[in-house]
Amino acid sequence: MSGTDRSQRFADALQSLESGDQEDLLAQFADGAELRRPERKHGPGVSADASTFWQQYLAEFEQIETTFDRIVEQGDEAVLEWHSTGQLAAGRDIDYAGVSLLTFEGDAVSRFATYYDTAAFIDPVE
Repeated sequence: MSGTDRSQRFADALQSLESGDQEDLLAQFADGAELRRPERKHGPGVSADASTFWQQYLAEFEQIETTFDRIVEQGDEAVLEWHSTGQLAAGRDIDYAGVSLLTFEGDAVSRFATYYDTAAFIDPVE
């Protein structure tokens, strides 16, 4: 296994999700994995159902495409820098970037946390 195999597999699966294939991404997660996004309030140790988490993510968009600018994996931790463009479900274009942190147990993701500026999702004041 090379230095970023697990992280690259996750990134590829996320891009498959954006094209409509949820199975590859869901298969990346350990049972009871913790998933976090800035606008979803989860207390310490609270896990979200991976399927629901990603369905809610996709529901925000009419179309979304993510590219990964940098992937670093060391031990059981990984950092993925990314940039996404697309169109929100409400019809407005969106262009935003962020960072996702992964924790692995073996080949499975046991913790996923992503951070980005949520202001990109708010309609601009005219």
